[in-house]
Amino acid sequence: MLQNEYDHEKFFAEYAKMPRSREGLTAAGEWHQLQPLFPPLEGKRVLDLGCGYGWHCKFAASQGAVQVLGLDLSRKMIAEAQKRNVENQIEYRICGIEEYEYPENMWDCVISNLALHYIAPIDRIFQKVHKTLKQDGIFLFNIEHPVFTAGVGQDWVYTDEGTPKYWPIDNYFFPGERNTHFLGCDIVKQHHTLTQILMGLLNNGFELNAVEEAEQPAEMRDFPEMKDEMRRPMMLLVKATAKKAVP
Repeated sequence: MLQNEYDHEKFFAEYAKMPRSREGLTAAGEWHQLQPLFPPLEGKRVLDLGCGYGWHCKFAASQGAVQVLGLDLSRKMIAEAQKRNVENQIEYRICGIEEYEYPENMWDCVISNLALHYIAPIDRIFQKVHKTLKQDGIFLFNIEHPVFTAGVGQDWVYTDEGTPKYWPIDNYFFPGERNTHFLGCDIVKQHHTLTQILMGLLNNGFELNAVEEAEQPAEMRDFPEMKDEMRRPMMLLVKATAKKAVP
């Protein structure tokens, strides 16, 4: 999380410049893998945890979802979502992932994109998501890969000429806070091991359907900002189904 209001303003200004912020899902390097994982959404109710600019909310509405709720803790993100992606089915709410009430058996699909690595009690969120999903509801999320969050300072080790040499990993098996520098700001993220993420789902009533490590599409690999992204995984995509005891 951002440490102060100044960092929040600076972060938002830099975030707005990113291709995925300007152009939406087609500019996101993981979208070619994430999109096929979505279940059919015609007539469904969808919850988006950490909706940002609302791109995934808009996608859900375009696929026929009858109700979409996007949550984000940032007032600025919600304000942008309301300007950019306003369909009748979508409601946006300023609310943290941990603070949402998670009504029982409410949603057919819960999605979360690049937000859960800011949450320390991830196991508790899995419990709440399982509670709020209907029987056989889908939980689809994209989280920073444990190799990425365990990266030292989440940055490369560079040669004297400034070329990325290798990606260092340390303290992998010690979950918790990681201080990093992103978009010119000091940010606190949470490192979760692969075991924590996958077994956390299995231990909380989910059945795993898909686990994928995001790879940049071939047409993006020559972009200057993407040229080293195939050297280590940055994102982990997971699809799981909520299984509930039949009364």
